[in-house]
Amino acid sequence: MLTELRIRDFAIIEELDLRLGPGFVVFTGETGAGKSIIIDAVELLLGGRAESTFIRSGADTAQIEGTFALERAIRQPVLEILDRESLLDDEEQLLLGREIRREGRNICRINGRTVSLALLSEIGQWLVDVHGQSEHLSLLRVRKHLNLLDRYAEVEAVLEAYLQDYRELQDLRRSLEDLRSEERELARRADFLRFQIDEVQAAKLKPGEDETLREERTRLTNAEQLAQGSEQALAGLTGSHGERISAKDALGRVVDALRSLAKIDPSTQELAASAQGLEDQVSDLTRSIRAYRENIEFNPRRLDEVEERLSMISSLKRKYGDTIEAVLNQTDAAAEELEKIEHAEERMGELLAREEELLEGLGALGKQLSELRRSAGSRLQAAIETELEDLRMSGAKFGLDMKWKRDPDGAQIDGERYALGPAGLDRIEFLVEPNPGEGLKPLARIASGGETSRLMLGMKSVLARADHTPTLIFDEIDQGIGGRVGAIVGKKLWGLTANHQVLCITHLPQLAAFGDEHFRVEKKLHDGRTVTVVTSLAQEERVRELATMLGGESAPNLESAAELLLKAGQEKQPAVA
Repeated sequence: MLTELRIRDFAIIEELDLRLGPGFVVFTGETGAGKSIIIDAVELLLGGRAESTFIRSGADTAQIEGTFALERAIRQPVLEILDRESLLDDEEQLLLGREIRREGRNICRINGRTVSLALLSEIGQWLVDVHGQSEHLSLLRVRKHLNLLDRYAEVEAVLEAYLQDYRELQDLRRSLEDLRSEERELARRADFLRFQIDEVQAAKLKPGEDETLREERTRLTNAEQLAQGSEQALAGLTGSHGERISAKDALGRVVDALRSLAKIDPSTQELAASAQGLEDQVSDLTRSIRAYRENIEFNPRRLDEVEERLSMISSLKRKYGDTIEAVLNQTDAAAEELEKIEHAEERMGELLAREEELLEGLGALGKQLSELRRSAGSRLQAAIETELEDLRMSGAKFGLDMKWKRDPDGAQIDGERYALGPAGLDRIEFLVEPNPGEGLKPLARIASGGETSRLMLGMKSVLARADHTPTLIFDEIDQGIGGRVGAIVGKKLWGLTANHQVLCITHLPQLAAFGDEHFRVEKKLHDGRTVTVVTSLAQEERVRELATMLGGESAPNLESAAELLLKAGQEKQPAVA
């Protein structure tokens, strides 16, 4: 809802500060007083085209600012845009600004920060509909027609079920596209993995094998030296190679001597036992050295085999891991990855089957949505045409253009395929025939003017609860209608205030009488220059203003004006059950 409007040096407006409340707000005044200039300023605030000719003579810039209370119905989408652009200051209200400079530049602001014109327009379309010579009218935006019809038809439950399947379809198709685009790369990857797995498996690696082989290589390389050393050790123990006495024989003599002592002095028995133990250990050591010596082989062929094996293990470790264990783990991981790749085709088949299930289900839900929309469209057509009759447009017609488009990749219905989107299969556009014999034409192409404003009013009256735009502005709505119809229009405009703030410029006192708030717009001379002045009227001032609109402040006109206000007030009272 527009709560404040501030205008500086715009056209003939020098300075204007308006505080606007909810309900039905009317602006009256003589032609040329500046009423439509106020609407022009609002349009600029919503992202309309700016020209330096709008700047008041003698000024360098024109400034327009508007404060909007964010209604619950539009708060979420507006806050999402503000949050996306890092412009969110207050979740309850929003400040828009526009500055036009004489050199041609113009500056757009949201919450005090400079933004692009496109962003200002994106925000503005959620806030206000201007019914008149305006491109800000939401009913003229075809993309909104389906959304309005759905809210009128109350198809939320079916639409949510459809949307859930549609989102799954989109996710599934992205997965399929990923699989298809990666198919060639996956084939190359699979070849590499198979080579890796085959290479490692053919090697038949064992954990710790490289350490064992290195030890064996050391023995094979140093076999002669090891044999000589072991021979020397045996010689020392057994007395071979010309030794006069061996360590074993010398230790045997020690054992015999200590046994003799133990027979005489039992206290030396432990010494004899220790000597016996050493003799046994020497015997074991001799056997071990002899066995070691016997296993030492001079085998160049085996050395070559060990070297070759170690070289192969080193190569595998360079490719796949620092250790044999790491190589084996990497190969296990490669086997798992290969299995997934080899199942990609199977996965693609599963996805294609699920895609077909979803397309069939979406076809059924889309068809159900279309049937609900057609039924609601018939009710909407009848209701709008009834409203138009009340507005003395009995020849006007309203219709819906509802189409499906064939698409080989679309939803399946009775063996045919139709294009689908997030809201179903339907392409919907509102059609109107303002005058008999012209034929139904797209609403977006009809001419502007009072007749169009009445047409929009009739549609808004029916779609009021479905249309979430908080503020509606009607300009030129009373062109070509008389006082009797003006009262009907006034009541209908006031009726919209249950869901909207409504601002209206009018020349009809019968219409203006229904206003909850009344502003008089007039031109005055200030320091020799013409300026627009806007005054909020109290009850007595309203009577005089309506009398002036009836022809002058004569006693009969004043009485008629008071009667208009009284009658409008009675019409606005809720019906008593």
